[in-house]
Amino acid sequence: MRKFKLMSLLLALVMIVSSITACGKDDGKTADGKTKLTMWCIATESDSNRHAYEEAIKEYQAAHPDVEFTWEATQNEEYKTKIKAAVASNEMPDIFFTWSCAFLGDFVDAGRVYCVDEVYKKYASELPAVMMGNVTYDGKYYGVPTTMNIVGMFCNMKILAEVGYNEVPGTYDELIECCDKLVAAGYIPFGCSGKETWCVTEYLESIIEKTAGATALNQIFAGKASWDNADVSKAVGIFQEMIDKGYFDPSGIALGNDEVKANFMAGKYAFYMNGTWNCADFAKSDIADSVKVAEFPVIDSSKSKLGELIGGPSDTLAVAASSKNAEVAAEAAFELGKAICHYGYLDGNGLPAWTPNYDTSSLNALTVAVADIVAKSSQMVLFGDTAMSADRANIYLDYVSKIYSSKINGEEFVNGLVKDIK
Repeated sequence: MRKFKLMSLLLALVMIVSSITACGKDDGKTADGKTKLTMWCIATESDSNRHAYEEAIKEYQAAHPDVEFTWEATQNEEYKTKIKAAVASNEMPDIFFTWSCAFLGDFVDAGRVYCVDEVYKKYASELPAVMMGNVTYDGKYYGVPTTMNIVGMFCNMKILAEVGYNEVPGTYDELIECCDKLVAAGYIPFGCSGKETWCVTEYLESIIEKTAGATALNQIFAGKASWDNADVSKAVGIFQEMIDKGYFDPSGIALGNDEVKANFMAGKYAFYMNGTWNCADFAKSDIADSVKVAEFPVIDSSKSKLGELIGGPSDTLAVAASSKNAEVAAEAAFELGKAICHYGYLDGNGLPAWTPNYDTSSLNALTVAVADIVAKSSQMVLFGDTAMSADRANIYLDYVSKIYSSKINGEEFVNGLVKDIK
């Protein structure tokens, strides 16, 4: 009898534990049967794309009352660490922002990303296959592009006029002459965040590209050519000479990008080189009537030319392979990607990866100017920390930070990368 009671008690406990486990298990549904979707991105309150994300999400939620959609945004540099840790532990949101090429490729290689081939077919007429190139791995699609951007050289023409320039300097010699005049007049030519190394690459990569050429830099980033390149070393020397001559705000080494950008809009710098997603903020700022955008001028015309740009389609939404609602998440990623592109383009946060089928007459002049620069381009080099795998990119960024702080020179930069990037 005691055995029977004991067995009954154990069976009851097993049933209770099983019931608790079943109730506590996340099946991707809410208590009232809604599908749960989560998304991570970098559209923080201060990010230029915040409005585009808010409007896109609002549209998606209105169209899908059967989905409980939650999202959170993290600042750029912190996000890179956060998403890589989530991928490593396989504790990812359903949808996540990512950069394309090797950055996303690492996650695909790890088996963490859902293939969106089937869902893409529904949107292929609106999202050209050429825009899917940077999210294609082994012939399959793993992401949804939103906008594309290049590095632009933004110029405060009011300040340039103070030293005799009515147009943006068109050659490298003219730019150097202009910077010398600015320094002599008490102005700081450039602002750059040293706290966020990707901002330093916006300058360095432009200088390397206009010294060594786009083809050479593309091959280096792709691992098809060595960093042991005299032109790369020369370009680093040019960049550091600009720093030594007082062309850069010395306090920038400790500033974040938001602070540097605010300084430019406050009229502290004549030039600011960064992604063209900034067009929206500049067009709405107090210096809107004074800002023009151009590409960095050619340094060595025997190897480079105007129209070779840093940038391309990179901003992407992807879906976690571990998502309990992966197919629904994939549909959502395309709907959101299309809407983010729509609002982001009209806001001036980049050029569209999706074909615009709406009125674009309200575009600001800076975005129109960027579109003209891109239309005349002959070749692009995707941002280095995106084009390279995560491990190689981290090594590269570490050496870039040492350049900006003058801890190493061009030769040491090249030799270090040759040694550390296998």
